[in-house]
This record gives sequence, C-alpha cells and structure tokens, in this order.
Amino acid sequence: MFSSLTRPRALALCALPVVALLAVAGLTPLPYVVAQPGMTADVLGKDQGRQIITISGVPTRETEGALRMTTIVASGPSAEVGLGDVVDGWFRTDRAVLPRDAVYPAGKSEREIERHNVRDMEQSQDVATRAALGYLGEDPAKVKVSLHLADVGGPSAGLLFSLGIVAKLDGDGTGGDLTGGRNIAGTGTITADGKVGPVGGVALKTQAAERDGATVFLVPKDECADAQAELPSGMQLIPVTTLKGAVDSLRALERGGKVPSC
Repeated sequence: MFSSLTRPRALALCALPVVALLAVAGLTPLPYVVAQPGMTADVLGKDQGRQIITISGVPTRETEGALRMTTIVASGPSAEVGLGDVVDGWFRTDRAVLPRDAVYPAGKSEREIERHNVRDMEQSQDVATRAALGYLGEDPAKVKVSLHLADVGGPSAGLLFSLGIVAKLDGDGTGGDLTGGRNIAGTGTITADGKVGPVGGVALKTQAAERDGATVFLVPKDECADAQAELPSGMQLIPVTTLKGAVDSLRALERGGKVPSC
C-alpha cells in the first residue's frame, strides 16, 4: 500500500497515530499534582490577630527576629492536571510535579484529606510542646502552651513550633535572643524526644522563605541535597537532626561560632 505513496505522505500517515496519542494525552488528566511555594508564618508572631504561641504558668520573654515555618501549596486531589501542566512544572524552578499518591492518601475524599491534615497538625503541635518542655526541663503540668495557626495542615511545622517555645521561655539560654534578631525559616517534623524528621518539598520551601525575607533555613539533614537543588542565592542552610542540635546551631550562629552546613 505504501509503495504507491511519496515518502513525505508516508511519513505523514505514520505520524498520525503519534499525534493522536499526544492529543489524547494532552486532554487526559494525569495522576500528578503540581506544587509551588506556599505561605510562611512567624511562629513568634500572630496569625489572624492571635498569638501563634501562647504560654502561661511561667514567665516568658520578649522575642526578636522571626522563626518562620514554611509550606507548599499543591493542586487538590481532585484537580485535573494535564500534560501541559506537567511539562510546564518540569521546566520551572518554582514548581514541582509530584505523584498524586505521594501527596494525598489514595481513595480519600477532599474532606477526609482535610480532616487528616488538620489532625496531623494538632498532633504535631502537642508533640512539639512536649519536645520543647522536655528539652528545657519544664513540668508540663505547670506550663500551659497553646498553639494557634489557621489554614495549615500536616506535621511539618513541628520543629519550628518547638523552637518558638524555646525562644519564648529561654532565648539563647544566656539572656540573648535565640534568633539573634535574624529572620530564620525552616521545616521538619519533631518527635516527643526531640528528633527531627524529613518532610518533603524543601526546595519549594526555601523559595517561600527567601520570598518572605529569611536568610537562614533549618532543614532536616537527610534532605540537604533536595534543599540545595534550587537554593536561593544568599540563603544559609543549616542541617538538623534534633531539637538540641537546632538550638545549638542557632546559638552558634548568634555568637559567630562554627555552624553546621549541608
């Protein structure tokens, strides 16, 4: 059949199925989400007019600088992500294309996922409080800590919540401020005994931090490489594995001592 066709026409006919497949792929939703840098919040400050960290039962101190928790924003679990969105995300440094199942539990509705994320945040706040009070040797029965942060879910702010409590109760431990007046950002989960865990999306979170004025970023040590991938110019990365290590690094930073780096 093709013997009677010219070469250009034969190539054109062969290309038609490929073009058709690409056209269908371009219109078919793909199992991905597209993420980008989200909001940040200074846990030493206010959210919607309320202090994010409120402590009673013991004296607290005035703080300087900022301890900024960071977030990413991802397209919703039911959002349609097409081939164009995926290609665009792959070629932009301020976007990330992630498998949907890596971000959202499979088979869950948007309402169920929202409730799950809120529950994770609430549990993270409780654990962060226990980690901070345990580090400081404070009696949880005599110290009441309330944490308020609206419209944010998940456990990735645990480290920053713990650091905020330490900053308000103890500063740098010698009368100075834990931040040294700097705008410091970071991310990381926390366990009750003060171990810092990985989160995800750190390359986007460093961009959110830089956008909102931070110059230092605390990153779980295992995610150093990810954080360096799109690190904004001038941003200092400090790897952490424990709450104590994070506090020690911030103290060293304030005093001009040796600070770990990725």
